[in-house]
Amino acid sequence: MEADITSQAVGLSSNTDFSLVSLFLRADIVVKSVMIILVAFSIYSWAIIFDKIRLFRKINKSAEEFEEKFWKSKSAETFYNNLPSATNDPMAEVFKSSMQMVMKSRSKSNLSERLEGVLEANIEKQMTNVDKNYTFLATVGSTAPFIGLFGTVWGIMNSFQSIAISRNTSLAIVAPGIAEALFATALGLLAAIPAVIAYNKFSNDSKKYSQKLENFSKRFISII
Repeated sequence: MEADITSQAVGLSSNTDFSLVSLFLRADIVVKSVMIILVAFSIYSWAIIFDKIRLFRKINKSAEEFEEKFWKSKSAETFYNNLPSATNDPMAEVFKSSMQMVMKSRSKSNLSERLEGVLEANIEKQMTNVDKNYTFLATVGSTAPFIGLFGTVWGIMNSFQSIAISRNTSLAIVAPGIAEALFATALGLLAAIPAVIAYNKFSNDSKKYSQKLENFSKRFISII
């Protein structure tokens, strides 16, 4: 009798380890798969977040430097001829592509209208590159909580099955399975919350930068 009680105590104590690694290892294959997917989503989301932070710092700084040099130049053609062949600045690329059209254009009639269309197309092209991977952030923000909830529901179902099989409603029996299930929800929120915040912030930054390109385009058309 004492041996049975001791063995039960040992079994219960082995299940009371609630470290993150233990929760993952004790989970079944479905819940483990959910956890792995959510961790992968989170890692890739943070990679995008850090990349976008660097990108916006870079293009905002380079745009300020470009505009300062442009408005100090003698003419748009002179400034264009002095630009390096390869640039990583979206504003510089918009200017170069548009200036090439101006220099190749033989007819000066309706030049401002044609230039406006070219500028809009070039801005849209550059903003497509800036907005890259926004869809992934939005997808993670909207789906990760539901994926985590699926893992939680599945884990709780397994816990109830364990209760039915063992016919024991002790908290020591129920708690490990519920903890594993709730861990999946926590991972879902951990992946979703930064993705949503980053998506909203970067969308706002993109709108501001797009407006900056449009303002430059209007001023550029006025001098042409």
